Amino acid sequence: MNPVMTPVVNAVRTERIGSILLITIDRPEARNAVNAAVATGLAAALDELDADKQLRAGVLTGAQGTFSAGMDLKAALKGESPDVPGRGFGGLTEATVTKPLIAAVEGWALGGGFELALACDLIVAADDARFGLPEVKRGLIAAGGGVIRLPKRLPYHLAMELLLTGEPIDARRASEFGLVNRVTEPGEAAAVAIQLAESIAANAPLALAAVKKIARVPEAEIFELQRKEMTTLMASADVREGMTAFAERRVPQWTGE
Repeated sequence: MNPVMTPVVNAVRTERIGSILLITIDRPEARNAVNAAVATGLAAALDELDADKQLRAGVLTGAQGTFSAGMDLKAALKGESPDVPGRGFGGLTEATVTKPLIAAVEGWALGGGFELALACDLIVAADDARFGLPEVKRGLIAAGGGVIRLPKRLPYHLAMELLLTGEPIDARRASEFGLVNRVTEPGEAAAVAIQLAESIAANAPLALAAVKKIARVPEAEIFELQRKEMTTLMASADVREGMTAFAERRVPQWTGE
């Protein structure tokens, strides 16, 4: 299927590839650093992903070989905010995105750029990708989710090493510890992420949304929420379709209803 490209704002562009929305931060002159335009554009792109039933998953990447250098400090000094109210840094780190989102990382994912990747559900990275949270080197902390999420994604002592030293980790080592799902040749991260997204998108959309919802709440709330989600799923047309397709040995035709 031919991709359909839609501008969100100048700093962010989207491309529909079948049921996948490829979201690209497009400020290569600033190493795809996040300013107000990027934050607004990402928020709009995520709204597009969630609102369109034809879209089943998203891939987030950066233009021209860099994922994102994080917050645009020059823009911040001029008074621009890289946050979107209720959605956090870049319009993503505190947002509720109901559909699966994969980060496709080439080159550097630094500071807020790393936090954008951590806010995604999966990470695909090129062999030469580097991840780092250098905020402590500037007297700050990784307040866009880095301090909260990284110790849950990596062994505690390794996460603390990255947070306390501000030194980066490469894609291979990140993969060894489960932070990165796939490691690719340079220039191939987006293509592999799209393939992974397509395998996810083949599954039932309501079930995918339920998995995300359950996986991202505190443990004390999980079982009650899971019961509610199961009640909803069991009453859905997709569950009936899934069971019928299994019995008839055919590929299910999901409707998201």
